[in-house]
Amino acid sequence: MEDLTFKASALGARDNWNAIQDASRNFRRGLHRHPELTWQEENTAATIRASLDALHIPWEACAGTGTVARLAQGAPGRHIGLRGDMDALPINEATGHDWSSTREGCMHACGHDGHTATLMSAAAWLKAHEADLPGPVTLLFQPAEEGGHGARKMIENGALERIEAIFGWHNWPAIPFGKAVCPNGAVMAGNGTFRITLQGSGGHASQPENTRDPVLAASAVTMALQQIISRRITPQNAAVVSVTSIEAPSGITVIPDSAQLAGSIRIANPDDRKRIDDMIEEIATRTALAYGVEAEVEIFPRYDATINHPDEAARMREAMAADLGEHWHFDQLPVPIMASEDFSYYLKEIPGAFALIGADDGLGHHEPCHSPRYDFNDRLLPIVTRIYARLAGAPLPQASTFQMD
Repeated sequence: MEDLTFKASALGARDNWNAIQDASRNFRRGLHRHPELTWQEENTAATIRASLDALHIPWEACAGTGTVARLAQGAPGRHIGLRGDMDALPINEATGHDWSSTREGCMHACGHDGHTATLMSAAAWLKAHEADLPGPVTLLFQPAEEGGHGARKMIENGALERIEAIFGWHNWPAIPFGKAVCPNGAVMAGNGTFRITLQGSGGHASQPENTRDPVLAASAVTMALQQIISRRITPQNAAVVSVTSIEAPSGITVIPDSAQLAGSIRIANPDDRKRIDDMIEEIATRTALAYGVEAEVEIFPRYDATINHPDEAARMREAMAADLGEHWHFDQLPVPIMASEDFSYYLKEIPGAFALIGADDGLGHHEPCHSPRYDFNDRLLPIVTRIYARLAGAPLPQASTFQMD
């Protein structure tokens, strides 16, 4: 396998910004060529740790394939954490780029390669200016964001020890390049999934009166579940209940014994989770009963809403405005967006903030996350590195060494 270690010339120099950014882009594309799925990030972890060794940054393993690195641990100021996630998705890539995935059925389709590269870029810059940092900085290279609850496992393994505030970000193709959102309160929704098994009694399609038809009941349950959002949740609270699959395999002249529904739940207000869960169970069981069918409802909570703390969100907005300009805020994206993030675990434990930063520069970076045609916008690497440097209180590169374009 190729050597993916983060490489930049003159890493010990204090004016090595351009070398770090070249290394960051190459590092990102190397990670993209060799993606690894949730909880399988062994080579990615080894690459991160070898890179930290090359930068002379101490680190420790956390949550298996996760890594926690520490800088300026003796500095007297506020201790902040910066996080980057690193797992890929089970998708076949269709970008055609020179740095396309070399693994069949596995792709960095959400930009976690870019998030990791940005954190490594920040690590290199902060290490070069470690003596100037006002407080300790901990870097969290986190596995298993894509449904694997990696943040929870990192916390259980002590990743937040002594950290007083944490910051993270996600690239977002639906936002123009140079724009971002970072509200007080919820920025991304909580989520969950459900499965409903409808047990009836099958038979010949020509004699439905001798059956208890689970297919008809499944259709009725699907329609009835729509009233949760339209009639039983206040319009001021963003929420989604989507039935995403109906399975009732049978012969074309056979009414089956059972059918199964599955779907997704999204909530912006944590207080709505139990109410929606209870309504799904109530509606499914009572609707099924009306059709002479029994319903078994299983609900699987996943991530809570990602809820920013106001002081830390203000600090992150200030850092973004300094680099993106005074008109950085993108007010055409309603927040919270209904996608979910396990950064929510960190924000339930300590103060912090999470931002969505625009990727669409009109050069093909509009493809949505989780698309086989998605690719991370490398122009974000130096921008977010500077934002992280500002949050850490590090000196910044001379203005002549970077441009928004």
